[in-house]
Amino acid sequence: MNASLEVAKYATRMAISSREEEEELKVELKKKGILATAVNIGGNINESTSKILERALVASKRNGLIREEHLHEGGVIGATRDALMQVWNRASGQNVGGKIGIARRDEHLSVCIFLSVGLLHLDEVVIGIGHRAVPKMDA
Repeated sequence: MNASLEVAKYATRMAISSREEEEELKVELKKKGILATAVNIGGNINESTSKILERALVASKRNGLIREEHLHEGGVIGATRDALMQVWNRASGQNVGGKIGIARRDEHLSVCIFLSVGLLHLDEVVIGIGHRAVPKMDA
């Protein structure tokens, strides 16, 4: 399987997993050479954009997906912004709750945002994904 598609698939799996599944999946993926993490998000999407970017960045650093350097941080921010742009039209002005899934193998990094958008009692589900190429960790 193409590495870009593979990390996108696993970022999505992380975003849609429960907390219990998330920990098992991280262990399973690490055996395959894929680093992954996830973080919960929520609130009004318009007011939470910078917080969402920050949470993705902190989770990536904390779980060893990236180093604390410009190219790595920029890759996470760029992929997260791409994913946000894909969900923006559906979620703008609304309260959302969901999860960010992030996966990385070698230079491929994907960020998936999976959200429930609150519309009274009719919640809508929306998903967005972004990808970036970042320098390998051993480079």
